[in-house]
Amino acid sequence: MLSKINVLLRLVVSIILLQSLYFKFTGHPEAIHVFSTLGVEPWGRYVLGVIELITGLALLVPRTKITALFVTVFLMLGALGSHLCTPLGIVVEWDGNSDHGQLFIMAIIAFIFSLTSIILYCKIRKCSISQLIAQELFKN
Repeated sequence: MLSKINVLLRLVVSIILLQSLYFKFTGHPEAIHVFSTLGVEPWGRYVLGVIELITGLALLVPRTKITALFVTVFLMLGALGSHLCTPLGIVVEWDGNSDHGQLFIMAIIAFIFSLTSIILYCKIRKCSISQLIAQELFKN
C-alpha cells in the first residue's frame, strides 16, 4: 500500500514540475515577471526549466526516483524562499493579473509530497534519511 501511495505522490509532483515548463519555455508574461523580479530573466527561467524537466522525468524512472525527490525538495525550498523572502510575494501579480497564490500553493504541495515520499521510502526500506542518501549515492 505504501508503495502505491508513493507512486501517486511522485506522479503529482512530476505533473506539477512538467506543467510549469510551458510557461517557462514559451515566455509567458507571468514567468517573465517572476524571473525579472528575481533578477535572473531570461537565463534563470531556462536553466530552471531544464532542471525541472529532467527532475520531472526522473521522478517517473525507478532508478532515479529517489534522487529526483531530493532534488525536488531543494528546488521547492528555493521556490518557497523566493516567494517568502523577495518582493515576489505569495500572490504573484503582473500586468493587472494575479495568480491568487497558485504558484506558492503548488510549491508547497510539491515540497510536502516529495518529503512525504522520501519518508515513506525510509519506512519501506526500514532506514533513516541519511542511510537512504548513502544508499542512493553508493548504489551499483
